[in-house]
Amino acid sequence: MVKWDKLIADCRLGLEDRMVQEADDIRSTFQRDYDRIIFSSPFRRLQDKTQVFPLPGSIFVHNRLTHSLEVASVGRSLGNLVTAAIRNNQKFHFQNIVGEIGAIVSAACLAHDLGNPPFGHSGESAIADFFKRGGGLKYRSEVTEAQWTDFTCFEGNANAFRVLSHQFAGKRNGGFALTYSTLASIVKYPYESSIAGGKPKFGFFQSEKELFRKIASQLEMVKISENPLQYMRHPLVYLVEAADDICYQIMDVEDAHKLKILTYPETETLFLNFFHTEADAQLIDNITSTLNLVSDCNERIAYLRAMVISKLTKECAAIFISRIDSFDNAAKIIALFKSLPEPSKSAMAQIQEVSLKRIYNDRAVIEIEIAGYKILGTLLEAFITAVVHPDDFLSKKLRTLIPSQYQNPDDSMYGKIQSVVDFVSGMTDLFALNLYRKITGMELPGIA
Repeated sequence: MVKWDKLIADCRLGLEDRMVQEADDIRSTFQRDYDRIIFSSPFRRLQDKTQVFPLPGSIFVHNRLTHSLEVASVGRSLGNLVTAAIRNNQKFHFQNIVGEIGAIVSAACLAHDLGNPPFGHSGESAIADFFKRGGGLKYRSEVTEAQWTDFTCFEGNANAFRVLSHQFAGKRNGGFALTYSTLASIVKYPYESSIAGGKPKFGFFQSEKELFRKIASQLEMVKISENPLQYMRHPLVYLVEAADDICYQIMDVEDAHKLKILTYPETETLFLNFFHTEADAQLIDNITSTLNLVSDCNERIAYLRAMVISKLTKECAAIFISRIDSFDNAAKIIALFKSLPEPSKSAMAQIQEVSLKRIYNDRAVIEIEIAGYKILGTLLEAFITAVVHPDDFLSKKLRTLIPSQYQNPDDSMYGKIQSVVDFVSGMTDLFALNLYRKITGMELPGIA
C-alpha cells in the first residue's frame, strides 16, 4: 500500500534542522513553496522563453510563464477534486494530510518548466545534439559514462530539479529550500540518465543523484533498483503531468486558431468532439446556448477551450482516485491522460494528429527551432572552450560574461561543462539571441 502519511511531508531541503512553519504565518508549508517559486528570478525569466510559437508578436500566444501559471491552476483543481473525493470516502485513512494535495500539486506545476532552456523543446534537443554530434564530442573521454549521458540526453525536467535543489555559488544550501514532497512531485522520471535509452527522459543529473536519493528515502518512495538508481514515481506526479498535458495540448490549439493556422470551423470541431455522448446531452445544450449568445470567434473558442479543460480535469481526477491504492505497482500505472474515457480519448487523439501535422510543423515553429539550434550550439562551444581553456585571451573575456552564480566549485570536466549548461539553459530567448549576435560580431554594443 502507498504510504501517504510518509509521501506528504513538510521537511525542507537544506533546512531539515529548522522549524518548518512560522507560528504567525497564515500560509501552509506547501503554500509557501508556491510563493517561493512565483517570486523567484528563474520563474520570471519564463516570460521570455518560447512555449511553441515565436515571441513576441502582434498576437499574444503562450510563453513558458503563462503556460506554467495555467498548469498550476489546473493542477490545483485536480488536487482539490482528489481531496474532495478522499474526504467523502471513509476507506482512506490519511484525512489529516489530504488537504495539502492541491497546494503541493499547484506548486509543483508552477515549477515544472523552470529547467527548460530557451527556444522551446528544440532547446533541449539543441543542447543534447551539441554533445552527441557537435563540438561537445571532443569532451567525451573526459567524463564518466553516466555523466556523458546527462549531457547527450539533456532533460528539462532533470534540469528543473537541479535549479530548485542545487546550491549555486553564493546561494543557500538546498536551493529554493522547498519541501521534499513538492520536489518529488516535479520529477516525472525518477531515475538517472543511463535508463533513458538515448531519449530525454530522466529525473536527475549525477550531480543531484544523492539529493534525490535523500528525498526519496525520507518519503519512503518505492525503490525499483539501486544501480542504476530508479524509484517509482511520487503519486502526485501523475496529477502534475496531467495538468501539463491538459494545458499544452488544448492551449496550443487555441493559439493556432489565433494565429490562423487553424480555421474557426476546424477548431470548433476539435473541441466539440469532446461532447458526443448521451451523458453529455445537457452539457451540449448549455454549450450551444452560450455559443448562440457570443459572436466573437476568439471568445467562442476560449469558451469551448474552458469547457474542454474542465471536463478533462474531472476525468483525470476520477482516474487518479480509481488508482489511489495501487501507485506502488508499476505494472498497473500509466499516465492519466492515456486512460481517458470516450469521447475524450478519441477527441484528444485527433487533436494530437492535427497538432503534429499543422501546428508543430508550422513554418514559424520550424524557423525558431532551427535558429535555436544554431544559437545554443554557438554559445555552448564558446563558453565551454572558455572554461576549459581559461588562460586564452578570448576565454578570459568570455568568462567575465558568466554570472558568478554559475562558477562551479567542481573543477572536474563534468563540473566545468555543467556550469556552462546551467548558464545557457537559464537564458531567455532574447538574451541568448543578443549574446549570440555580440560574441559572433554580428552586432556591437552601442552601435545601431
